[in-house]
Amino acid sequence: MAVIPVALGGRSYEVRIGRGLLERAGEEAARFLRKRRVPVVADAAAWNAHGERLTAGLAAAERELALFQTTPGESAKSWGELARLTDWLLAEGVERGDHVLAFGGGVVGDLTGFACAILKRGCGFVQLPTTLLAQVDSSVGGKTAINTAAGKNLVGVFHQPSLVLADLDTLATLSPRDLRAGYAEVLKYGVLGDRGFFDWLGANDKAVLGLAPAALENAVATSVAAKARIVADDERETTGARALLNLGHTFGHALEAETGFSDRLLHGESVALGMVLAARYSARRGPMDDGEAERVSAAVDAAGLPAEIAALGLDCDGAALVDRMRHDKKMDAGSLPFVLLRGIGEAFLARDVDLADVAAFLDEELRAH
Repeated sequence: MAVIPVALGGRSYEVRIGRGLLERAGEEAARFLRKRRVPVVADAAAWNAHGERLTAGLAAAERELALFQTTPGESAKSWGELARLTDWLLAEGVERGDHVLAFGGGVVGDLTGFACAILKRGCGFVQLPTTLLAQVDSSVGGKTAINTAAGKNLVGVFHQPSLVLADLDTLATLSPRDLRAGYAEVLKYGVLGDRGFFDWLGANDKAVLGLAPAALENAVATSVAAKARIVADDERETTGARALLNLGHTFGHALEAETGFSDRLLHGESVALGMVLAARYSARRGPMDDGEAERVSAAVDAAGLPAEIAALGLDCDGAALVDRMRHDKKMDAGSLPFVLLRGIGEAFLARDVDLADVAAFLDEELRAH
């Protein structure tokens, strides 16, 4: 088992990565489970595939499970579902010293973390991420949120988990599409800050996506370690270091909003396409070489992820997508910082981006390639 510390002083915790962790969940999380009855928030996919394993893992530590199942998909990150969940937690008698288990993908982690942050002004939670995207990204770092009509993740708080248990066995039940979507976040760590990891993924992408044990564990552990370092340096995204983790997200969130936060474009797919757009826009502005930008595009395409915005068949223009970006939570005094690239492994935060130029660039991309 790999153990990655997230060093945040009194809010520090561990990310434990390995196999069979659900069967040991009660033992691994024992010090956080004060009561016999343990509230678990799960999505249907995680529960149907691995619910028996988690139930057995808690029973082995003489705990019983109380289950709340979320509504399917991104729609669970809503005001209505947040109200339904908090009412259930209150009915379960959850106290400020208790911990709730978030069992599933990133949607469950975001929703559960937010509910725990506001319940009685804050209770604890443990992340049990069951998708690749959640294991390498959303379960680590304490960002919790719901979506609104204006955009994605616009209402939320920072609330760190007390423990993350990333059981690699859960990834075997993912659909190929969901696995690829998670791989986009793995690739992101190489593109933004680790050229050596990017090159390693280029040689090992098929092994990772094929769930080869050694390659998979290395990919997950390297990704988590990268995020843990950045979060420790800039927990609340105040210095700019953590903002680099948003590589691909400004473009990607606009595309998600344009497609209605639907299965038409999964979050990881939007991040992959957003990285390509960020690389190409970086080349357009000058810091990045055209060939480097196309290496990013080729890596995304080789993983079976969308690399061309024109292929989405969107009924909009660049200005409409930029209007989506204006609701981005990173807007500051009317300007929007973009994570751009000087080269692979060299991300930086650009605060002087002309949104009219971004719209013109997107118009070109909507027609090209």
